[in-house]
Parts: sequence; structure tokens; C-alpha cells
Amino acid sequence: MFAGIDEVDWASMEHAYGPADDVPAMLRGLASADPAEREAALDGMYGAVHHQGDVYACTLACIPFLFELVVDPGVQDRGSIVELLTSIGGIDLDGDDEDEIDEDEIEGAANYAMAATAVTAGAGVFFELMADEDPGARLSAPLALATLHSHPVRVLALLRERLPVEPAEEVRLALVEAAGRVALRHRSLAGQVADWLTRLAGEGFPPGLRLAALAQLARCAPDALPGDVVRVVTGLLRQLRSVPLRRAGAAPAVDAQAGPAEAVAAVDAHSEAAGTGEPPVEDRAAPVTLVGQLRALSEEETSGRTAPWTADLLRTLHVGLDDRVAERTALLTDQLRSPDHQQRIDALRMSSGLIRAWRGSYEELVRLVGEQLATPEPRLAETAAHVLEELFGLAAPAADALAARVVADPGAWIQDWPSGPPGLGSAVKALARLGDARAVPALAAALERPEVPHDVGFAIGCMGKAAAPLTALLRRRLGEVRLHEGAYDRASPLLAGLTALRADEAMPEVLRVLRGAPEYRGEWLRTAALRALGSFGPAAHSAVPELRVLLRRPGNTSATEVAEALWAVDGDADAVLPVLIEGLQAERVHERRSAVNALGRLGARAAVTAPRLRALLGHEELWLRVDAAIALWDVSGRAEESVPVLLAAWEKNRHVRVRVAECLARTGVAGAGSDVAHVLRAELASVRRHNAMDGGYGSHDTYEDEKLLALCRQALLGSTGKGPTT
Repeated sequence: MFAGIDEVDWASMEHAYGPADDVPAMLRGLASADPAEREAALDGMYGAVHHQGDVYACTLACIPFLFELVVDPGVQDRGSIVELLTSIGGIDLDGDDEDEIDEDEIEGAANYAMAATAVTAGAGVFFELMADEDPGARLSAPLALATLHSHPVRVLALLRERLPVEPAEEVRLALVEAAGRVALRHRSLAGQVADWLTRLAGEGFPPGLRLAALAQLARCAPDALPGDVVRVVTGLLRQLRSVPLRRAGAAPAVDAQAGPAEAVAAVDAHSEAAGTGEPPVEDRAAPVTLVGQLRALSEEETSGRTAPWTADLLRTLHVGLDDRVAERTALLTDQLRSPDHQQRIDALRMSSGLIRAWRGSYEELVRLVGEQLATPEPRLAETAAHVLEELFGLAAPAADALAARVVADPGAWIQDWPSGPPGLGSAVKALARLGDARAVPALAAALERPEVPHDVGFAIGCMGKAAAPLTALLRRRLGEVRLHEGAYDRASPLLAGLTALRADEAMPEVLRVLRGAPEYRGEWLRTAALRALGSFGPAAHSAVPELRVLLRRPGNTSATEVAEALWAVDGDADAVLPVLIEGLQAERVHERRSAVNALGRLGARAAVTAPRLRALLGHEELWLRVDAAIALWDVSGRAEESVPVLLAAWEKNRHVRVRVAECLARTGVAGAGSDVAHVLRAELASVRRHNAMDGGYGSHDTYEDEKLLALCRQALLGSTGKGPTT
């Protein structure tokens, strides 16, 4: 083994962390008899040689040696090596991708192409692994073939032949998943795959296999799903909960061509013979590698579960069901009523993903999420609280459950972290984001802490007037803040809370901060103080002389921020206009945007700036164009120049839609048959949330999308509030 490995000039190559001269040791480590050494070697391969999916010259040089390891029956954990090869060779660059590759990426793209060619050329060895004695190798081989082999008809035939004789249940599920992958990669075979999966999903076959077949049908042929898919899946989940816990890798063989009676008999016979004992767990030291940590997490997740792969199958099913929100909601509602707490944890996570990405009617689902807060199982309750935390107003059906949880568990009001400031606990945040006064005692306790949680100010902002009882406490704590280099971290959540409450009685404390802000982060601290003064409005009139002085000599404070505060407190347009006009010439875009937005708030008093704002409508920065269009509309009272810019930005960048909708709702131009009305109705008709992302999300995504929907409805109803007319 490894013939010629020392003849490769590894030192001339590089991986993610420098010279690749350590790669031979990693390859030899994969063949070690020591599990810890194998794990460390695999971690190194993923961490350096195939870092985040990258393919380097040294990655290409590894491919022949990885294949040597795969075909040697004396090597342990060959399934992990098969998965590594599948990852290295399984990246597709289609025509669209190639068009987007710039000059700096050409070498990387060429490496991906060479890796795909090299691994595909050797993929025939995976056929032999389909009947290997090692269950791990058999588990990885089907997906490797489906992903890499250039003869999908042959692969599909082998998958179908192998299923009746494969003894390991998880491997059988991998065979079904591989068939779905073949159908997705080779659409001409989708009909054949769908027919086979439909048979496997029929009554009489084992519930796990049926669920796997339904999940793959949802991925590759959703129209072939049964009309009563929710009833079928919920029934399968009940069957799976009733199956005794069995030893991994020991499931009965099932003939996909056999009748239901034979299939059921095989499962029943196996269940009686297998018993209910848990599989022995290999003694291992605490993992130090990323691969080991992931393995440990997986083992913790699956330990003691009757069918640990159920969650993956259900996730696949949900992805395939896509915009069929009502059916997905019904499935999750049933899961959340399961007596199996781990199945409910799975349902909570999937519920979060569903609500975050899709619009729908979620009242009953959210109520059931709230019910999990009362469970004695800590992970279940914590997961439920985290789901509700991100729902804001949509968490209303769980308000009473949240309040009960907050009362019952004061120890969870604050979350301390090993590094960084403390934060509010999920249940407290969720209750506060509903504006529920029952969160006040927890917020008061948070404000009494030596270090106030960083997010308490935002929570108070969500509470609105319900948080008014906290004003005196906020003032006291702000007055206690020492104005040294750590002042910003200590004062900013307090200033944010006072700003949200418009608590003008805190003038003395806010002015103390404004006057005494230290040099370190002083600009940030003064900005927070200025915003608080601006929120007080005319009630802060006694601060006007000080603001005027600061406007003339802002130092390192943003002159625009001072001008905004002075305008909000005193309404003197003549004093602030020159400063804001100068701000339009700032080098940094965010400073120009601040000046533009401030001018818009002056309305007609800033009409003289219309030509300058008009000149910004063609700026390369989209957000500045949007701000300028809104401000121009506000200062001129005319819509015809601004609306086309706003609608173009709406189509170009979905993240700008809330900002645009705020303007449209305020100004009321969505007349029947107008372009604006058409755009707003199209948004309301979409089931997909406007900011939904594949593979990522923000904690405020649901809130922002629900806000967008409310603004669209308001604009169409003609609830104009105040604002210019066309």
C-alpha cells in the first residue's frame, strides 16, 4: 500500500494551512489500527486537504491513495474514506457556474473538474463495496455510486438488486436515498425511480423503508406522493414508535418484489429475535478533533432512539414537500403530540425551519410548541423556548405558556456565556418580544445584575409602554455607569431602553453620559445619548444650548447625529440644514445615508436639497439610491421620480423591501391598477418569505417578513398616516 507516496513532491504543494508535506502522514493515519489516530487523520483531511470543500493540488494527489485504502479489506472505517472521496469528486460545475468564475477562481475550478474526473474514473470500486462485510462501507457506497458513477442505469439496477438481500436497516435506507439521488441527477430515470419508490412506499413493507421511499418521492417526484401523505406518514411514525429498540445493522431483508405478507412476516420475526437491548458503546476518550466532536454529538442525539434516522427522513420529506405548507404543518402538529420526546425535539427544529422560510397559518403549531415548555425534559423545553424566541408576534398563541415558564424558572432568565456579556434567556426574550407585561419582573432582575445583559434594551423596545415601570431602574443604573473605557458596553443597553420608552425624565443621566463620554468608543456612546435625547423630543428643550454648541464643534461626534437630535428637540431647520447638506458629501456611504434620511425627516423644510437628492438616484450603492428616493419624495411631495427607483430596487434586492414598503404604506400611492399595487399584491400572494435563504438565516428574519406583509396590507388599504401626496 502507498507505493510511490514518497515520490510525490508534497512539499511543493499547499493545503489550507500551508505546505502539504504532512499529507503522507495523514494518509497513513487513515490506515492505522488505532481509532484515535484514524480520527485525527480524517480530521486533518477535512480540515486542511479538503478544507470547506476546497480542492487543492495536494487533494488531487491524494485520490489514488484514498482509493487504495478503500479497496483494502484490512483498513477500518473505510466508509469514512468513501464519504471523503464522494465529497472531493462530487462537486458539479454547470454552465451557469462556469460563466460566473472570475480569473482568480479558474485554478480552483480546474481542480474541481479534475477531481470529479479522477474520482468518477475510479468509482467502479464502489460496486464491490455494496456487498462488503463492513456495514460502514456498505452504508457509504450507494450514495457514492449515485453521485459519481457515469452509468446511472447500472447503478439503479444494482440498488434494486441489493435491497432484498441487504441485512442492515440503515444501509437499506441508504439504497433508497441513492435511488432518489440518481433520479435528481438523471431526470430521464426519474419515472423508473418513482415507480420503484411507490412500490416500496406501499402497505406491507417495513415502516422505516416506507418512510424513506416517501421522503425520496417528495424529493424527486412529489406529484407521485399519495394524496393522503400526512395520514400515511403519521401512521408510519406511530408504527416506528412501537418497534422495540434493536441492535444497529441488524434488520430483516426485504424483497421489493415480494408481497406485503412476506415483508411483514420478516419484520415481525426479526423484532422477536432482536430483543430490546441497546448496542454496546465503544469506550472513547473525549474527542479533540472536529470529526470526533461531530461523531460524539451524533451519538448523543441517537443514543437510545428506536429509529434514529427518522429525523433525517422527515427533514428530507419536508424539503421535498416544499411549499405545501398546510401538509407540512399537519405533520409537525402530529409529531409535537408524540409521546417520544426526541421526536418532539426533531419536530421543534423542523417547525422553526418551516416558519422561518414559509408563510402560513401557524396558530395551532405554535400553541403546541408552547406546550413543550412545561415538560420536565430540559432539552425539549429549551428547544421550544429557542423556537419561540425567533417568532416575535407569531408566538402569541404560546404567551401563557411562556409566562408560566418564566415564572417557574428564574434561573433561566439570564444566559451567562464563557466569553462576552450575558444575554436574556430565550423564554424571557420571547415573552418580551410579544410586548407582554409579564416579562417585566425578569427584565427588572436583569437590570439589577452587576453586568446588564446586552440585549435588555432591545427587549424593552419590544415591550413599549408595558416596560414603563422599568424607567426608574434604567435611570439609576445609567447614573451608576463609570465613564471609563468600558462605559459603552455598560451604558448602551440602558440608553436603548430609555430611548424606546422616550423617558424624558432621564435627561440628567443622559446628559451626564453625553458630556463625559470617554475617548474609547466615545463616538458610539455619544451617538446613543443623542438618540435618546432625540426620542425625548421637545421635552428635552433644556438641552438645546448644549446641542447647538456641539453642532458647531462636533469633534469626533457625528455632526449628522447632533443635527438629527437638535431637529427632533427644537425643530430649527435653519440650524441643521447646512450640516446635513455637508453630510451628503461624506466619503463613507453610511454617513451619506444618515444625512439623506435626516433630510427626509425635515420634509418640505428641506425642499432646497431636492436637486442634490435627485443626483443620488443614480448612485451605484442601492441602499443609498433607495434612501435618496424616499427623502426626495418627502422633501418635494412628488412621487413620479421616486417610485420607479423604489420598485426597481424592490426587484433587485429583496432585503430592501421592508424599507420601501414603509414608505409606500406611509404615502399611500397604491392605487388600484398601479404598478405599486401590482408589486404589493404579488408579495402578499407569495408563500415563500421574502428573506428566506437556503443554508442560512437571521434571528429576525420572521419578524422582518411579517412586518413586510403588514406594511403591504396597510399600503393597499390606503392607511396613509401623514406624508406627502402625489
